[in-house]
Amino acid sequence: MSAIIIPARYKSTRLPGKPLLKIGGVPMIVKVAVNCMKSVADRVIVATDDLRILEACEKVENLEVTMTEGEYNSGSDRVADVAKFLSDDTIINVQGDEPFLPVPLINNLIEDLEKGSVYMNSAYVDMDFSESYDSNCVKVVIDKNDYALYFSRSQIPYLRNGGGYKFKKHIGVYGFKRDFLIEYSEMPYTPLERAEGLEQLRALENGYKIKMIKSIRDSLSIDTESDLEKANMLDSYNG
Repeated sequence: MSAIIIPARYKSTRLPGKPLLKIGGVPMIVKVAVNCMKSVADRVIVATDDLRILEACEKVENLEVTMTEGEYNSGSDRVADVAKFLSDDTIINVQGDEPFLPVPLINNLIEDLEKGSVYMNSAYVDMDFSESYDSNCVKVVIDKNDYALYFSRSQIPYLRNGGGYKFKKHIGVYGFKRDFLIEYSEMPYTPLERAEGLEQLRALENGYKIKMIKSIRDSLSIDTESDLEKANMLDSYNG
């Protein structure tokens, strides 16, 4: 069985109250959840710290929502707090600001985990060279077997010998085997995770592998007012 858990924290430094900001007249968190409900996952759960988000999600039929308490180092730590009480073996952490995450990608992550040999996975898409300088676009380098070597907000790799390399953009979605997710959440906060502000580095620093799944289409993570404007334009176009 598989569950998608969407962490939805009300406070946001750049976009206060981000989960409830409207895209096409609908709260962002609802957009994200409804999109996830199109996948093969057996259930979709929103994990939030705010009653306003809880109330917005309770209006969606078949969507589960739960309150979480306390401070977390990352969204995956909040997800793990919910997963402890579930029997589902496959857990997908979809960020609450990813309303256009490709559904086929979510399905591929679930399928990859259900094969049994992978305990954590994530996703990437080929990126334009111009994006590689943007610290909001996280880059990933992978080995020949599609496992992540490193993630960074910096341009990696450094092109000492000129062009020809296709940069890879990390898409903010994580898949876990439930038992590994709980183990991951109990690992200490790591130096590289703190330096880059990237939760996935905790797994790499502790010697664990992350399988990377290529997406044929990019997503749109909403971090700024400009991103919100793009999201409304894209929603209008798709509608």
